[in-house]
Amino acid sequence: MSQRLAGKAALVLGVAPGNVGEAIARRYVEHGARVMIAGRRVEALEAVGAALDVPWQVCDIISQSEVDALVASSAQRFGGLDIGVNATGWGLLKPFLEHSQEDLDRMSAVQFTGPFQYFQAVLRHMPQGGSIIQISSVTASIMFDDHAAYMGTKAGMDHVVRCIAHEFGHRGIRANSIAPGGLADAPMSGGGLQHPAIAALYHREIPLQRSGVAAEVADAALWLAGDESSFVTGQVIHVSGGQTLRRNPSLGEVYAAASGMG
Repeated sequence: MSQRLAGKAALVLGVAPGNVGEAIARRYVEHGARVMIAGRRVEALEAVGAALDVPWQVCDIISQSEVDALVASSAQRFGGLDIGVNATGWGLLKPFLEHSQEDLDRMSAVQFTGPFQYFQAVLRHMPQGGSIIQISSVTASIMFDDHAAYMGTKAGMDHVVRCIAHEFGHRGIRANSIAPGGLADAPMSGGGLQHPAIAALYHREIPLQRSGVAAEVADAALWLAGDESSFVTGQVIHVSGGQTLRRNPSLGEVYAAASGMG
């Protein structure tokens, strides 16, 4: 296998077994990068760290002190950073009028303030160019019921990433988002997509007529981290089988399909 990231140092925040963060870290290791992984749960990081033979550090993205400590220790370990990935998220599903102040504060912390501060810290340790990658969502562009806070904060970070691309391009920094659709093997969406009737609803709205998998998001993250994408910045790369050309099923359709599964 070609070592497309040989000599590069990567920090991937938001890693747990089976999720997109793990898939990205795995792909980076396979292509020769030195990788640090981070997330909130010790046991999850221990498992992935052992499987990939990479160092790990506990970090809750809503804590600026933990974020700053993570980035500083990663940069010290590797002598700087070339790649910074944020794969964190909180998939809250709740009717618009039922969102509480606590819900909004937490969502903002997890999906806007935390990522903003994380990228601030990464940029301070990326003096010689590099790649910033935010994991967004297809729902930052197309509608899904009862998902407004999640969707709004993901869309907001997409625009922050464009701002990073604009403001730091003179330093050789590239910044892009990846927007996956539903992933059949990822914890956030995989449960429903394992049911044929629900999967069929989504496949109807996806021109390629299938669900994605985490490895396909990792392939996009590999491309954005490497030299092959050296003139790509300020973009949202959709890895959704073309779903933004159509729509998400309504929750009513999803519930009806679920209730008919017997």
